[in-house]
Amino acid sequence: MQLVGISSLVTIISHLFFVSVAFWAIQSTHVEKYLHMPMMPGKVLIVLVSVLLGFTCSEFFLSVINNIHNLIFMFK
Repeated sequence: MQLVGISSLVTIISHLFFVSVAFWAIQSTHVEKYLHMPMMPGKVLIVLVSVLLGFTCSEFFLSVINNIHNLIFMFK
């Protein structure tokens, strides 16, 4: 039971980390110069794209870690 809680905590931390890194990376490129739209919808679009990119990267790395962990059972 405790292992499920730790796994959930690692997943949440991973998602938050990758979303914040994606947001930081998108903000540092100043894409709002290229978005010819009002300020508020442009910021919302940046947040949504960073959530999409961060979540996707986080799921990829969590899947790789899970698959590496499952490979251990193949060699037992």
